[in-house]
Amino acid sequence: MRKSLLVLLLWAPFAMALLPAPGQRLDQSTQQAIQRFLLHNRILDTALDLDSAPYIVAAESGRVLGAHGERVHARGVLDASQPDYGIFRRGKVYTDPDTQEVLGINADDIGTARFVMAGDLTTLVVQRVTQEVRPGDRLLRSPAPVEPMNLQTPDSAPFIQGHIIDIPKGVTQIGVLDAVTLNKGRRDGLVEGQRLTVIKAGASVRDTLAGGLVKLPDEPAGTLLVFRTYEKLSYALLLSASRPLAVMDRFETADQAQ
Repeated sequence: MRKSLLVLLLWAPFAMALLPAPGQRLDQSTQQAIQRFLLHNRILDTALDLDSAPYIVAAESGRVLGAHGERVHARGVLDASQPDYGIFRRGKVYTDPDTQEVLGINADDIGTARFVMAGDLTTLVVQRVTQEVRPGDRLLRSPAPVEPMNLQTPDSAPFIQGHIIDIPKGVTQIGVLDAVTLNKGRRDGLVEGQRLTVIKAGASVRDTLAGGLVKLPDEPAGTLLVFRTYEKLSYALLLSASRPLAVMDRFETADQAQ
């Protein structure tokens, strides 16, 4: 625990240099990190968005599993003018921790494929895999890249607060430059480029003189940059942290004038 905190404290001054002042862009390396993350992570607003997408029918020779370099056959509308597709499988369903409303569905990254030829079934060649491709896996177009102009800090924004509800890479502690999933999105007023302050809840400690428990004050503990918004969810990058952060830590709109 002490070692993790020491690493975060040493990282913090360097991460603060990445924090864009109003009207300034992120540096190129941070933009590239965001683009790589978006290649492998996707949120769908509803189950229908995934269930209506084109899907894999079989691998070559009718096999039920496909691997890197193999051809696969798919059914559905695929556009040869946009030949690169991500292969995804339905993942976890995100719900709001306060209201239990369904907010969206995580599409688990299986790999990528490239359009080869159309026919009764469309043929694609698998270019990258994280696991074997199966019949029923869905094909989604590559997402639009993050435009640097969209990541400029807005001049003003409504006050918004919510929770970090997931760390897509599957760890429990959030480190500097990790991406996280937030339970707020476009409908709540979040915009790409917005900065958020992570608030760490104060611990409950025992008052040794008066007796009983007393809660310590909540304290700012980090800064997030929103880089992709969906209807009810968003992705954000942790730019700085003064202590270890975790899922269910609270965030709120930062002072955009800072």
